[in-house]
This record gives sequence, structure tokens and C-alpha cells, in this order.
Amino acid sequence: MNWVKKDIPPELVKEISAKYGCDLLTASILVRRGFCTGEVIRFFLEDNITSLRNPFALDGMEDAVERILAAKEEGEKVLVFGDGDVDGITGTALLAGYLESIGMDVTWRIPTGDESYGLSLSAVEEFAAKDGTLIITVDCGISRFSEIQRAGELSVDVIITDHHEPQEELPSALVIINPKLKNSAYPFRDLSGCGVAFKLVCALRFAQKSELYGQQMCLLNTRPVNDAWVVEIAKMRNLLVVDTLIETIIPGMISIGETRIPTFLEGQHIFCWDASLHKQTFTKLFGNSFAMDMKDIAPQIGNEIPQTAGQSLLRIKELSKIAKYSDKELTELDVFVNLFTSYARLKEKNNADSEGENADLQLAALGTIADIMPLLDENRIIVRRGIKALEEKPRPGLLQLLQKIDLAGRHLKAKDISWKLCPVINAARRMGSAQTAASLFFEKDLLKRERIATEMAALNEKRKELEEELWAMVEPIAFKSLAEYEQKLVLAYNEEIKKGVTGLLAQRAVRFFKVPAIILSFDNKIWTGSIRSARGYNVCAILEQCGDLLIDFGGHQAAGGFSMVSENHEPFMERIKEISYSMEFDKTADEDGTNSEYTGEDGTIQIDAELPHDYLSPDILPKLTDLFEPYGKNNEQLVFMVNNLAVREINFMGKPEAKHLKMTLDAGKYKWPAILWGGAERVTNKEFGVNDKIDIAFKVEQDYYKGNKIPQLMIQDLKKSTTSP
Repeated sequence: MNWVKKDIPPELVKEISAKYGCDLLTASILVRRGFCTGEVIRFFLEDNITSLRNPFALDGMEDAVERILAAKEEGEKVLVFGDGDVDGITGTALLAGYLESIGMDVTWRIPTGDESYGLSLSAVEEFAAKDGTLIITVDCGISRFSEIQRAGELSVDVIITDHHEPQEELPSALVIINPKLKNSAYPFRDLSGCGVAFKLVCALRFAQKSELYGQQMCLLNTRPVNDAWVVEIAKMRNLLVVDTLIETIIPGMISIGETRIPTFLEGQHIFCWDASLHKQTFTKLFGNSFAMDMKDIAPQIGNEIPQTAGQSLLRIKELSKIAKYSDKELTELDVFVNLFTSYARLKEKNNADSEGENADLQLAALGTIADIMPLLDENRIIVRRGIKALEEKPRPGLLQLLQKIDLAGRHLKAKDISWKLCPVINAARRMGSAQTAASLFFEKDLLKRERIATEMAALNEKRKELEEELWAMVEPIAFKSLAEYEQKLVLAYNEEIKKGVTGLLAQRAVRFFKVPAIILSFDNKIWTGSIRSARGYNVCAILEQCGDLLIDFGGHQAAGGFSMVSENHEPFMERIKEISYSMEFDKTADEDGTNSEYTGEDGTIQIDAELPHDYLSPDILPKLTDLFEPYGKNNEQLVFMVNNLAVREINFMGKPEAKHLKMTLDAGKYKWPAILWGGAERVTNKEFGVNDKIDIAFKVEQDYYKGNKIPQLMIQDLKKSTTSP
């Protein structure tokens, strides 16, 4: 393999180190990975829950909150309808559980058995027949046009919460909350379905706990410039700036009535930083005849954030974390807005239901990881805090499941959630029993939760057996299809394939063939399919080009699902063939569809940093790798290289055949355990041996033995050293 360490500008590394207060090694890794803006970097260096983005920045959020609170007030019946995968189940449990906790008449439902993905006509009609009046979807709904139209005909309002790619036309729902909506102002589009549900619950908590919900308020500041004064005002609602006014005024030249200020401030609560100072300024500008009710918020903020007490906004700017990570030069008004927002969120946090929030974060973390969302931006906080809460106090249901799969009481990482926990939850759906998994999160009785967790673990074992059987059939079909689809896509179908495992088989095909994959199952005259991405290709674009042949479809860039009547099967195959001719892959993406820069299509290993021997320290290396946790899509595990390590011990591992190596490597002050999977042959072929010096490319893992955490090197590749230390 080729090892590539990208050249980066040393002056940029120094600049980032100085600006964000991180060491040069951390700064170099950030730059090498392309994480160079404050907006991106802050989610690596900070993980405070108050750094999460404002849920009211999502289009439709306040309308959704108002409708839900009205339903609570009127005692309406509410249905939470979610998808049957991990993301949908966790989101359904999160939202329905919260609505129940605040006393609402709520029921939940997910597709079961042979029901198709998404909100169904039967679900709408049955709910309406029981006098239900509000449906809230989770992780679905954005493509359900006829079902939502039918709900309207039955006087049932629908709030859609979803994260899948919307079509050009949108359903006729009362409210749609989706960060991927066209022209959405929300700054991060890659929330999971459960993540969107979590945002809705955060907004509901704010609405019920904070006196600031729905309040009309303005933050006002004045500052001198040459012979004039600048009056700058930010109009805020639910801690969001919804409008701004900036006017430059020369004292005594115009009356206040000739400005836009009175109209802009009409009906608003006005807050200032040092109100007496700004009242004096207004007297200079407009004389003594003008009176304005300004409230000085500085003392209250000073009590909550002591380091701001008695300081000017300019001085506070130098202390502000938000200012530190801003990619633009902040004005005094920007500082005031950020300060007020931080103050309000701290007050909200002090009054918050932290136990309920931590329980919700556990579910949001699972949904984010299971749906392979990019582990960037606020997803990093959701996953970090969710995993931490899961370690400290697993919520009911998850605790029993962790016990069944031997993860309870252990230090957890995103990889543990992805590889061990999420598959058990998903297995129930794949085996036709999604209701079983969902019921685990709602069951109040401990013994029943334990029985459900046992059943889910058993279903997962059956799922593994079924997947192996079907893969043996799918692999040769998919291989044959490569030539038919220009070596750019594989497609396999068979009536023996079970609908519940098409997604698993498609993902396995992606890993095996390194191209996008489509797997189809057939039942009751309907073909149902799953499509998975590779090399960064947007698979939703494929489904959109086949939309006229499909009953329904949905998904996001990395994954999708669809169904069609049997007579459209052959036309679909021909359409896919036409599409494959023009497919082009993202050259910056890995073959598995994840972050491009780390394992190239030519087998290169991208190196994040070359380390001297002194850095191979138990005090340095684990802390550095933990800083970049959680790892996953768009943030692959760090890969380091180090030269001239002495091999002190080699042991062979594996049964029945010893194919792997466990070694001890000498870095001078410290000796490190190291694993090389599939490396036994390299020793028997005498590529290297005990006391040889080797160069290695490696990742760092934590091995847990008798409760102790032991870091070890997971070697990606090695070479015999050709240079002296």
C-alpha cells in the first residue's frame, strides 16, 4: 500500500493552534482533514450541550410547537407514526415518550409485518375513526402525498418530521420540519430522523419551561463612529435573530420620528447592556423629549456568567468562545446577541429536566449512528453526550439490551453502538417484528423488558443466519450484473430474498463490490427494494429518475428504499441500465461511500500525522484519539505513522489457523502491544521478524481487560525500516 501524508501550510497550522487554543499536532490533523473553519472546529473542541443549534431555526418549528401545545390544552388524541428501523423507532420512542410525560393522549405506531415504509392509508383512517385529530410522523412522511391528503379530508392535521430528501413538490401537511427542505435556513442538513424528533422535543421543552418563548424582544446597542452614532438593534424571537436594524445618526440632525427606530421597536421588550449609557446617547441624538423603556440586562447576565460582570461588550468579545470560533469579525451587537443567547440557555439548562434530556440524547445518538449520519457539526455533540449518558445511566429498555449483548457497564464508543447495539434493534424489523423492538422502549414492567430484550437478541441471531444464506445466493447474481451496469452498479433480485434484509444485503454488496448496490425482493405482486451508496454517489438521484415506475420511494444520499408493481420490473431494469451509462463517482469519496481522504480507490492509506517516538505515550496518544471521537461517516478514525520501531515479540493468533499477529513494539521509553490482522504470512515469508525495525501506519484502540483500559496499536500496514532513527 502507498502511504500519503498530505502537505499542509505550516503557517495555517500555527494560526489555528493560536486562535483555537489547541496544540500544533491537533491543529495539523484538523488542517490535514480539511477542518479549517471555526464553525467546523468548535464541534471538535467543544461538546457543551448549550452548543447545540437552536431548534427554532428549523422551518416550521414554532408552528409545530403551537399545534402540539394546542392539542395538549384541548385533550386531543395524537398519533406518533414512525419508521420501523433504528432511526424511526428511537425517534418514535423519544417523541411519543415526551408527549406522554407531559400528559398528552398519545399513541404510537410503526409499520409492522408486510406493511410498507411510511405513513399508510390504513393508519390514517383507523386513527381518524377513533376521533384522532393530530398525526406527527417521525423519520418518514415527506413522500406520502395521498396519505396526508386523506388525513386532511378526515380533518386530521399532520406534522411531518423527517430528514429524507424531499421531492420538488411537498405533501399538504400542516407543518413540515426537515433540514433538507429547499431554501431551509437551518445551517446543518444532516440530522437523523431521531435527531429531528429530538429537536422538536427540545423546542417543546423550551416552550414550556422558558419565559422567553414567543416573546417579542429587541437587543439595542449604540456606539460612536466619527461625528455620529450607530444605533444597532437585533429583533429576537425564541433566541433567534429574526430582523436587524442599523442606522447611523448625527446628533441633532433629525428627530427620532424621522428614523425607522420607533416602528422597529413597537411592541418589543428592549434590553441593553448598560442601559444608562444608551439612554444618554439617545438624549444626545434626539434631545430630552424622547423616552424609551430600556431594561439593563447586564446585572442578570453577570450573575449567571460572572466573568462578564462589569465588563464592556468589547472586552467580553475577547473572552467569548462564540467569538473565538466565529469566521467573521463580530460587532458589539453580535457579541450582545451571543451573550444573551448563552445566558438564556444557561438559565434554561439550570431549569431543565436533565434526566429526561439525557435519556433523549441516548436515543438520538442511536438514531444518528444507525442511519450513518455524518459525525460532524452538532451530530458530534448529540452522539458524544448520548453515549456518555448511555454509559452512566442507560434508559429502561436500552439497559436490558446492553446486558444481553455484554455492553452494560463498559466504556462505549460509536463503533460499539454501530456494530453491536443497533443491529439487534434493527434485527426485529428485518425479521418482520419491528413492533417487538419498539415496544421495548415503552414497556413499563422490568420483567417484560427483559423478555423482550431476550427475544430481540434471538431474532438477531436468526437474522445473521438468514443473511449468510441469502448472501450466498445474491453474490453471484450481483457479480454477473456488474458487466451489465458498466462496472458502476450491482443489482440482484430473487423471489427468495426477504424484504427485511434487502438493506443489509445491499450494504454488504457495497462493501464487497465497491459500487452502489440495489437488492430487490418480491412478495404479493410487489417488488420492494433497497439501494445503498458507494463512492459518494447520491442514490436518491437514481430513484428520482425512476419515480414514474415506482409506487413510492424515499431516502437520503447514502440510502433509499422503494416499491413497484410487478409489471414495472423490466422497465425498471432497463431504466437502471440507462442511468448507469452516465454515472460518475465523487473522486473525493471512499469506495464505501464515506470520507474520501482516508483510504483511496488505489489502496493508499492517508496519514493524519507522523509521530516521533516520544508521542507514543499513554498520556498523549489516547487523549488525542479521544478528542476526535466519535468516529464515523466523514470523520474516520485517525491514522498515524511512526518509523523505526523495534519488534520485541511476535505471537501468532487465530483458530483454527493462526493468521494474525500480536506483537510488542519498542518505542524507547514505552513498549506497545500491536495487532496486525492477516499478518502471519508476512512473518513466515520473512518480510520481518523479532528485533527488526519497522515503520507502521496504525490506529489506536482501547482494549479492556479485567476492567482496565489498555491502549494498543492496530496496524493498517507496515514496512521494514530503511532509514536510521
